[in-house]
Amino acid sequence: MQKSEHLAKAPIGQLLRQQAIPASIGILVMSIYGIVDTIFVGNFVGSVAIGAITVVLPITFLISSVGMAIGIGGSSIISRALGRNDRSYALQTFGNQVALTIGIAVSIVLAGVFFQGAILRLFGGQGETLAAAEEYFGIVLLGIPCLAWAMMANTVIRAEGQPRIAMISMMVPALVNLVLDPIFIIGFDMGLAGAGWATTIAYCCAAGFTSWYFFFSGRSDMKITWDSLRLKLGIVREIFSLGSVTLARQGVIAILSIVLNNMLFAYGGALAMSAYGIIQRLMMFANFPVLGITQGFLPIAGYNFGAKNWGRVRQTVRLSLVMGTTIATLTFAAVMLFAPGIARLFTNDQALIDIAVPAIRASFLATPLILLQLIGSAYFQAIGRAIPALLLTLTKQGFCLIPLLLILPPLFGLEGIFYAFPIADVISAGICFFFLWRQLRQLSVAQAVTEEQVLAETGVGVGE
Repeated sequence: MQKSEHLAKAPIGQLLRQQAIPASIGILVMSIYGIVDTIFVGNFVGSVAIGAITVVLPITFLISSVGMAIGIGGSSIISRALGRNDRSYALQTFGNQVALTIGIAVSIVLAGVFFQGAILRLFGGQGETLAAAEEYFGIVLLGIPCLAWAMMANTVIRAEGQPRIAMISMMVPALVNLVLDPIFIIGFDMGLAGAGWATTIAYCCAAGFTSWYFFFSGRSDMKITWDSLRLKLGIVREIFSLGSVTLARQGVIAILSIVLNNMLFAYGGALAMSAYGIIQRLMMFANFPVLGITQGFLPIAGYNFGAKNWGRVRQTVRLSLVMGTTIATLTFAAVMLFAPGIARLFTNDQALIDIAVPAIRASFLATPLILLQLIGSAYFQAIGRAIPALLLTLTKQGFCLIPLLLILPPLFGLEGIFYAFPIADVISAGICFFFLWRQLRQLSVAQAVTEEQVLAETGVGVGE
């Protein structure tokens, strides 16, 4: 029996908890690492170092997003293949994912080495921030292929119905980094370079753990053969068709980072960039439950869509929205109340705190609507419809936020930058809700037709 078959049989609420809680814990640990890392850097290296990491972070994630894109695109194929009991196609897809991830990630990193200075300046590295960013980026770049592999592997593990293993694979690099940060930054007095080496070693550990799971643990349904590593045009095309959603999202985030970092430096200098660095870390930490719900939603919806269990797909959507929106509303209230204390965790620089507190509150104003954006795009990704998933994914950052960042700061200064975030959230949530509502109506019709067919063939209703 395949390990993923329970996705079609267990109660949706139970499945969502089983999938979302481990994913949430993994994201929580990673976000705690991001926060602690920034606290160490801010308090023991300086506020400019926070700005340097803010410049480097979107670059490293853009490069590693190749692995994420291949992972999510291929995992959608694997989930649906397992749902229709086509294990051979799932294994062929996994082999192609492995070959693509390793080949492309290494090639991109080599290009990054040769164009390091130009890339950092493009992403907003200016003044004293640039030198610090060069020091950090040169070290972290070495571990990016390992991060790309780990990100690809994590999505496949979740598609197999192994959320706890996926959780551990996310926790490993975070825990390693948490241990090494104080040792390298404080104990060895390595400063920002210490933070870079801690991060690189953590990425390598993540790759090591996921490799152990696939090749030595005996727990995975996925196996690699020489034949599966040979690229199949149809599989590659579908992987990138679906993975383009993730790759385009990261690409737009990279463009957003270019616009945002340069705007922040122009209207608020290095301190404004550091303030946004704090907001970045806080967003991942504060939103870890809703991100976990979205991660848990994907394999459940994808598997049941592949199995044509329309009612279970609709139930998964509804329950995910209710759970996530409730949690997001509580998160919103906590951030509004504790924003001053949150800022002081990262720095003792009063000038930075004065910028960060109102910026945090402005950026989180539309948090209760975030699930509509996430589930709206994730649904189309789960069912293998790449173009709608891509367009909905790009709605916030690409179609709304970037134009708002070009319009509002000249009118309202630095405040305009941070208020662009909730405005973009409101617009994109409305658009995603409209398309998701239409899909749910279509699923209702499909379910009714299925029930009529069963009744006509057997004389017994589905629910009887």
